[in-house]
Amino acid sequence: MLRADLERQQSPSDGGGRAWLEQAEGDPAFAVAQRPGRFRLVYEVGPEGIATGGVVYLQVSPFWGWSTPQIRDPDGPGYTEIEVSDEGMELDAATVGDQLLALEVLGRPLVESDRITLTFGAGSFGAIADRFAEKNSRFWFSVDGDGDGTRTFLEDSPGIDVHPDAPAQLVVTADSIARPGVPFRVTLAVLDAYGNTDPEIAGEIVFDSPPEGLDLPARVVLGPGDHGRTTITATATAAGEGVLRLRARAPGGLEAESNPILVTASGPRILWGDLHGHTGLTDGTGTPEDYFRYARDVSSLDVVALTDHDHWGILPLSTHPDMWREIEEQTKRFHEPGRFVTVRGFEWTSWIHGHRHVLYFDDEGSVLSSVDPAYESPLQLWQALEGRAALTFAHHSAGGPIPTNWAIPPDPRFEPVTEIVSVHGSSEALDSPGVIYSAVPGNFVRDVLDRGYRFGFIGSGDSHDGHPGLPQLAALSGGLAAILSDDVSREGVLAAMHARRVYATSGPRIILRTALGSNPMGSTVPVPDGSLDEVLFVQGIAPAPIQYLDLIRSGSIAEAIEVDPPQTEIAFQTPLTDLKPGEYVYVRLTQIDGGTAWSSPIYFEK
Repeated sequence: MLRADLERQQSPSDGGGRAWLEQAEGDPAFAVAQRPGRFRLVYEVGPEGIATGGVVYLQVSPFWGWSTPQIRDPDGPGYTEIEVSDEGMELDAATVGDQLLALEVLGRPLVESDRITLTFGAGSFGAIADRFAEKNSRFWFSVDGDGDGTRTFLEDSPGIDVHPDAPAQLVVTADSIARPGVPFRVTLAVLDAYGNTDPEIAGEIVFDSPPEGLDLPARVVLGPGDHGRTTITATATAAGEGVLRLRARAPGGLEAESNPILVTASGPRILWGDLHGHTGLTDGTGTPEDYFRYARDVSSLDVVALTDHDHWGILPLSTHPDMWREIEEQTKRFHEPGRFVTVRGFEWTSWIHGHRHVLYFDDEGSVLSSVDPAYESPLQLWQALEGRAALTFAHHSAGGPIPTNWAIPPDPRFEPVTEIVSVHGSSEALDSPGVIYSAVPGNFVRDVLDRGYRFGFIGSGDSHDGHPGLPQLAALSGGLAAILSDDVSREGVLAAMHARRVYATSGPRIILRTALGSNPMGSTVPVPDGSLDEVLFVQGIAPAPIQYLDLIRSGSIAEAIEVDPPQTEIAFQTPLTDLKPGEYVYVRLTQIDGGTAWSSPIYFEK
């Protein structure tokens, strides 16, 4: 179907004409997230005209939450009035899908300069805007000029900016690992109820009683030009070694506590990454520029990748090189080694073998579409990446929207880690918190580990809301990759991935350390004498109290500990005996609110 769509024969009148947003007197020049508005849209027929039986479509952005245009209920959301420029024009209007209105031409054909005016939200209820703020949320027009069922979108379809709603929450994010005497970052962001940034707010953010041994400003002033967010630095002295948590208050009674900060001179840094997300270029929200800015200035990520779909969306990325160039340019613009690592990527969206996102750890790379017969299988994808500093990541692999075809063994050169959690839920195992929807028994990551596959674990958002690093603010789950590295560069991140020095969380910044003797998570441990006895060490420091600690050994829960009472900090040691080649072990921590962290497995071999 997708190939046929790319190869279809177009009528010269398909996609003809132009459209614009006409602002009536008194109408605002923008929409507000999840608030009603009224939008006057004009479509003008192009030189080729539209035949009797042809159709003009209005596709209001289907991502995420606009009212559906409808003509039947004047008091309902999305009620749309239709006017024509000539009384001889006759149209049959009907809602034919979510956010989709069709206007079929009856009577005489439409000719050049005929106009159709649609007032979307003309009724008493108005039309509800997207719940996620963004620039240029599109009102997509498409035209089937000859009525043969083939339509083409107007690429310059009009759009409107969606502004955030009122301030509703404060988010305080700090570096998880701080070195004594070395400044670390603290990011403060005032957001609306849906996690949108840039609410209209000014005033002071006040810290409550900074912990002893910490040099931190008592207050921070937000001005109109700060867009509700700022980043400051703090410094802990050697006397402050241990775990710090910062509490802050913002105007309007907003309060928040930071993620935990471990002040220590030992151990690697934790670089927090979100390596999977989408923008309005395909089936998400916002622009690439705003995606990277949110990741850096709101979520305070260390590593981020934008992975819009190869072919899934209103306009296919694979056939619009200008869109790919925009992703390339913004990735390069925001890349700042030592502070903020950006990685170029796209999502290889196979509806046969499952979805994978592809990351290029250099400044080159192209979109390899899964619809293209040259790249339609994972084997062809990996062959095309030969010699490249690139990785692929299977995601939502156990279930919806489509599971991974694990019958094709992943190439360990390109797929040393796998994404086990995102906004879709967990693909780790059936006994996991927040299991992914439409799960396929036997297709979980733990099942394929039992087949002998070896992965490190990461999470990432798969966010479509323009909020990389924080999609859990508006969803049941999120996803983060914890990358254990002091090298804040693409090369350092790639090396950590290949070594499986990574772990996954469903969104919260849980500090998780595991080691089997001197072997850290992700290691491959030799078993020279046929079996091995060793002690496993686990440390967990979480934003919310930890309720469960599960030790998974070779396909099952070997030890399930309920932390009673739940605690935000735990340290645990347990002996593991008779470990055999081919086995693996990892741990899973779960907070009382369901937030979860998974260590990468430790594997055993001869």
